[in-house]
Amino acid sequence: MSHPLSRTRTRTRTGSPTRTLLVAGAAAALVTASTPAVAGGPITAPPDKIVIELATVNGSGCREGTAEVAVAPDNTAFTVTYSDYLAQVGPGAPPTAFRKNCQLNLRVHVPSGFTYAIVQADYRGFAFLQPGAWGQERASYYFQGMPQTSQRTHTFNGPLNDNWQTSDKTEYADLVWAPCGEKRNFNINTELRVNAGTSNPQTSTSFMAMDSTDAGVSTLYHLAWQVCPNPKKS
Repeated sequence: MSHPLSRTRTRTRTGSPTRTLLVAGAAAALVTASTPAVAGGPITAPPDKIVIELATVNGSGCREGTAEVAVAPDNTAFTVTYSDYLAQVGPGAPPTAFRKNCQLNLRVHVPSGFTYAIVQADYRGFAFLQPGAWGQERASYYFQGMPQTSQRTHTFNGPLNDNWQTSDKTEYADLVWAPCGEKRNFNINTELRVNAGTSNPQTSTSFMAMDSTDAGVSTLYHLAWQVCPNPKKS
């Protein structure tokens, strides 16, 4: 009999109808991303292209070369794609494999006269959890030199053998904006955690992944935009 981890990961590569639909949705979201409706009036995206670069990458869930960033053509969102972000427990799993984390430091080049904030973050992945096991996805983000946003945690309980998706939304009045006219890197902290719970990790595997096994599953960050009151040349 094949190993549960191997069997499930193979299935996700070929793609179940649900998984394929999720992947297609993620790809479409980047191409035609639109900022979720929020109170406070219309939001104008800058006409000039924004550029986002990976300044530093740290963590057991995103070894160098396993994370990529892409910006939507209309400047309303950007994605982060991981290729090796998986936490697991079970036979043969290292003791530290139950928790994986990633800390990304992004260099964001914004057209002069505009500022931005994260209004919504969508996280996607796949989970194989035995009955009695559970997994968690945690995330927070902040601008360099500013307080970190509160960490948001989402828990999934086994049995589970399917895609997962979470969304963290912020009310418009509570958005934290990048300081106008200043160059502040943007930091993203994420974590995956798996606990065997009442299942037996000596004989059964449970895992939770946030990666691009199907070359299309990404985390999606929706951007809100404002015009700075006194535009400064950056």
